[in-house]
Order: sequence, then C-alpha cells, then structure tokens
Amino acid sequence: MVESAQNRRAFGAASLTGSDEGRAFALESARFVPCFCYCQVIQQIAEATMKRTCTLNLSTCLVAVVIVGASPHAVDAQSQPPPDHPSITVRGQTYTPRSILARNMGTPEDQSTAFPPHRIIGNIYYVGTRTLTSFLVTTPQGAILINSTYERNVPVIQKSVEQLGFKFSDIKIVLGNHAHGDHQEGDALVKQLTGAQVMAMAEDVPALQAMKPGGKAHPIDRILHDGDQVTLGGTSLVAHLTPGHTRGATTWTMKAEDAGKTYDVMFGSSLRAPEKLTPQTVDEFNRSFTLVRKLPCDVQLGDHGAQYDMQTKYARLRSGAPNPFIDPDSCKLEAEIAEAMFRAILAEQGGRQP
Repeated sequence: MVESAQNRRAFGAASLTGSDEGRAFALESARFVPCFCYCQVIQQIAEATMKRTCTLNLSTCLVAVVIVGASPHAVDAQSQPPPDHPSITVRGQTYTPRSILARNMGTPEDQSTAFPPHRIIGNIYYVGTRTLTSFLVTTPQGAILINSTYERNVPVIQKSVEQLGFKFSDIKIVLGNHAHGDHQEGDALVKQLTGAQVMAMAEDVPALQAMKPGGKAHPIDRILHDGDQVTLGGTSLVAHLTPGHTRGATTWTMKAEDAGKTYDVMFGSSLRAPEKLTPQTVDEFNRSFTLVRKLPCDVQLGDHGAQYDMQTKYARLRSGAPNPFIDPDSCKLEAEIAEAMFRAILAEQGGRQP
C-alpha cells in the first residue's frame, strides 16, 4: 500500500516548518492512513528523531486492524480533520481558515525555493522565496533587510541579493514583520554573516529571544516602539505596532521614489486571527484593523507573497505592463479578508462585535 501524496505533504510540512503557521498547516492537512502507512510514518519519525528504524511488524499491524475494526466510530472521529470554519466571502472570493493558511505557506518546497529576485519599486527589491517574503531596501549607505525567514533560507536570500547586483555584506539593518520562525528565524545568521544591527518591536522581544536555531541566541540591537523610525542613507521606515497575530507584529511604511513620483509603500504584517480569541487578542486586532485602514498606501506588500498577489503581479511586470505593484485599490484587501475572518470567528465564539 502506497502512502498518499497528501500525507507525505503533511508530514513533510511538520518536519520542515517551525512556525505556528507551519505546524498548523501540517496538523490540519493530516489524514488517517492505514496500518501499513502508519509503519512508514513511524519509521520516518524514528529516523528523524531517534535514529532507529520502525520495529512494528506485520503481526502488530494486524492486531491494530482488529482493534480499529472493533471501534469504527472511534476511527471515524480520529480520521476526520477539524472543521474548517468559518467561511467568509470578500470581493467575490470565498476563504476558510485552512485555505488562507495553505495559500500563505504553500508546500515545504515553496517555503525554501527562491522566487525570481526583482525590483518592486524605487529602491525596494524582492529577495525571498515563493511564499515567504524577504525585501531588500537599498541606500547609498548600505541596505535594510526585512524578514530573514527560516535560517535555512539565508543562503537562498544571499544568492538572490547577489543576483540583483548587490553585496550581501552591505546589509546594515535587519527588520521583521513578526516573531515567528518563518519570518525571523534567520536573524542571527544574517547578523553573523554581515554584522548588521537587528531591530525589533518591544512586544515581540520575548518571542524572539526564545527563537534559538542551532542554539544561537537571537540578537536584538535596538528595541523599537510604535511610531519609531529606522533611517539609513536617506531612507526612513516607520514601525507601526499592529498586534494580534503576535504581540509585537509590525507593519512598516516608507516613501519610494519612482519615475519622478513618490509612492506610499506598506509592508503589512499578517493579521490572521487564531482559532481561539481571548479578550486581549480581540482588543489587539480591533486596534490593528483601525490603524491599517488609516495608513496611506499605493503599494501593499506582506510577509507572504499571496497577501499581495505577488506571483500574478510579477508575471504582469515581466510582460512589460505598467508597474502592477502600484495598486491602491487592492492595498487594504488583505486587511479586509483578515478582519472579515476575525469577525466571523468572534461571532462563532459569541463575542461582541465593536
């Protein structure tokens, strides 16, 4: 019996992703597999964690089959994934919590494979993977990197930076959108390779300090607060505290000059709500949605490419169309989706709408 591709993907995601998003995606994708497949799965886990092979044999599996056969209702209960609700529709597109998560994360391969590096607008360049964004902001005095992603992706980011004609060693400042491994796990390695200063929102410092890939302490050279500016070589980014997804989730804004015009650029942080909302997170999300709606925006970027339809816009850019990243009409689309889902989850929990 052959293990399904869906289960290989789920267990692959579980082993390769270290963030809340990655773990949730793996768990939500998992399905019941027959006994022989369980032997394979257990063997994979054993090889990865205990360096020994699966000791289950055919007789053990037959016993398991007998036990399972005696409790069909228990099997059904365990084999079904958790309900994927609520469902929302925004601008004609329907979303569920699981569909948003899958859209953001993609496959383990998507998370670690470089997307073609490219100039977005002005002095802002894309150097991330297919689904995990990383941005390079260049200045005459060096560069700013936003989102180092997973530590294993740092060489991928370095190669993309160099393909664009820049030096990785010229990175002077490292920033991030929020303290999850798929966005900021690589900070320590980037600092080790470049000597860059790592800066983070105060509310995310505890989560970052707990992030220690390979035992490395997470560097934090400057603690930021809501409204602080980070300036290098005449370019300034403003840190806006937009909590909810994490305590210190940060939306960054800056001005970009392009073809004689000035544009407002927003590097949005995820506003994806958890399955269970607490009074504190409800207050945080309400604050964040109110703020994001007010931010000026001509170019919306995000910590996952799907949040701003990166691949579609890049294809249009390649075809010679006017810069598709300049798109004020869709600037707040991701926030609309996140807020609609947040309100739906809150309503399911019997919470009060503001």
